[in-house]
Amino acid sequence: MVANVDRRPRTSYLLLAVVVGHLILISAQVQAGPRNSVLEQVAFGAFAEVQHALTVAWQGVFGTWSEYVALRDLHARNDALAAEVADLKLQLQSQRALARRARSLQALLDMRSDAGLATVSARVIASGVAPYIRTLTFDRGRADGVAADAAVIAPDGVVGRVLGDPARAASQVQLLNDRNAAAGARVERTRAAGIVRGTDDESVLTMEYVSTTEDVRVGDRIVTSGIDGIYPPGYVIGDVSAVSLGSDLHLQISVDPAVDFARLEEVLVVVQERGAPALNSPW
Repeated sequence: MVANVDRRPRTSYLLLAVVVGHLILISAQVQAGPRNSVLEQVAFGAFAEVQHALTVAWQGVFGTWSEYVALRDLHARNDALAAEVADLKLQLQSQRALARRARSLQALLDMRSDAGLATVSARVIASGVAPYIRTLTFDRGRADGVAADAAVIAPDGVVGRVLGDPARAASQVQLLNDRNAAAGARVERTRAAGIVRGTDDESVLTMEYVSTTEDVRVGDRIVTSGIDGIYPPGYVIGDVSAVSLGSDLHLQISVDPAVDFARLEEVLVVVQERGAPALNSPW
């Protein structure tokens, strides 16, 4: 016995399809305007919306891609500009260094022409490593006429003396601010004589053996006297920074050195002229 199947839903779906088909046919024939049917207008509107959505999406994708490409190009240009700026900074530093060296050399030339001494220019190539032995090494030696105890001077003032026998192409210089260094000195204003020595403080010199009867004031210029047989007379050592009575009959005088020993680059070394008598140092 075959069971009865309910065919009413299938009949309803068929009827709905027929009605929709009739509506589509009627819409195709009904004129919505002077030329287009309702179906054509609906289809055109639907396709227009789809086209608009696709256009907007394409524009968004294209705009994003364009911005990405532009951003990468901007980064590349920024990197190129940064490299160019760095190169220009290096060139500027090089030009400034050359300008400073030119000024330093010009000052040495002016000093040499005014000094009336036989000198050779020298350049600092090394500094001493011991904290209380203050020395510098220069690129001039025996081959350039440099001898032991030769005076070393700079445009600002006295630097020191050649320490021991120099090498063929280099020499070691004991700086005047070394605590074992000394130079004959005078107060330029009053001509009061004494000896300038280095101290434990590299930025301060001391002047000794000046009588308490002498007139010495803060700000007085101290120059070499020439009595030591090393330094030619009249070269600047520094300026008096403090004066007080010592424990004996001598003044206690502090002197600020004229030379910045930490920044020395170019100097002049006094060499012995041929035929000239040798200078003997008492130290």
